[in-house]
Amino acid sequence: MKRIVFATGNEGKMREIRDILADTGAAVLSMRDAGIDISVTEDGATFEENAAIKAKAAAAHMNERDVNGPHTDTYVLADDSGLEVDYLNREPGVFSARYMGEDTSYEIKNQAILDRLSGVPKEQRTARFVCAIAAVLPDGETKIVRETIEGYIGDRPAGENGFGYDPIFYVDEYGCSTAELTEEEKNAISHRGKALRSMKKLLGL
Repeated sequence: MKRIVFATGNEGKMREIRDILADTGAAVLSMRDAGIDISVTEDGATFEENAAIKAKAAAAHMNERDVNGPHTDTYVLADDSGLEVDYLNREPGVFSARYMGEDTSYEIKNQAILDRLSGVPKEQRTARFVCAIAAVLPDGETKIVRETIEGYIGDRPAGENGFGYDPIFYVDEYGCSTAELTEEEKNAISHRGKALRSMKKLLGL
């Protein structure tokens, strides 16, 4: 059986990933599931660079500890994703997870963005979620895809679903925040859903 190891410890993200990759027939594992315990410095200038850094580090760790050599049936994936707000010069961008500090709650981060956009009309509150996914193939080759979802920053947080910046990111298609969507609705249109489906097609999974 093929294995897909996704280099993340974010359980909310893993739920989305397992849902979207369920039809591949592959075993989908988190880093913890695969016994990968590493700290990776994400110092790339782009989402693509950070995704590749994480995927390559996780793949190297797996291969170094396996006395039988590289896994011939394992694809190691990693993503880097974040929020770009046009009015804020595309901040927080690649620093989305570290915006205002890694230990700062998203409730505080979301409110800070809303405060910075106070009084700004909707047409100037355009934003997007970006997701780049890198895959290290069994032969060591690396492939990368990038997808986005366009929307805008609402004037208040709404919704209990999703995670991160979902409560303040609104999409006109549904007229609500992505935290108000069901998992099925969100996965159909989200940046990560699009990127995972693009990667599945690219890898022939």
